[in-house]
Amino acid sequence: MDTVTYPIVETFHSVQGEGAWTGVNAFFIRLGGCDVGCFWCDTKQSWNAKRHPQRQVQDLAEEVRNAHPAIAVITGGEPLMHNLYPLTAAIKSLGIRVHLETSGAHPFSGDFDWVTFSPKQFKPPHQSVYSHVSELKVVIAKSEDLIWAEQQASLVSPETLKYLQPEWNTPSSKDLIFEYILKHPQWRISLQTHKLLEVR
Repeated sequence: MDTVTYPIVETFHSVQGEGAWTGVNAFFIRLGGCDVGCFWCDTKQSWNAKRHPQRQVQDLAEEVRNAHPAIAVITGGEPLMHNLYPLTAAIKSLGIRVHLETSGAHPFSGDFDWVTFSPKQFKPPHQSVYSHVSELKVVIAKSEDLIWAEQQASLVSPETLKYLQPEWNTPSSKDLIFEYILKHPQWRISLQTHKLLEVR
């Protein structure tokens, strides 16, 4: 397992900016590679995995250990393009919670304490992902996106936390979500607080 490598866009120590774990001390591992193609993506540099250096699992785990975070977040890109079992095993051996941020566009892999599922219409999710979801987070730019959100909500556990997140560059999306949640109390608002704080 020590020799397993992943294409790494960046690693950084910050706080979780979105969803149920907002504000929590977090170490992020951003993997390269994504074939979903969201037009609003703020990490398009991650899409081509070949542009990023390969790093060994144990080196990544050591970096997590040295940061002393409350949680380690594996994100992307689309991390499920890779077999995540070796990476999650190495981090969990440190006694640190491991979280995943995924669109679910590829088969599920890895051993996670929390899964944030943000499905996209550009590349529908793989069926293996739905049973692992801890929180559903759907980005909303227009009213039609709310239909997609409800379709996805029907496929996850009733206990799954459900979030609607405004598309950052579409100001009207905030009002759309606000009004929708007042009529649909099963949903919550997720804001990108790291952007408000101007941190990564």
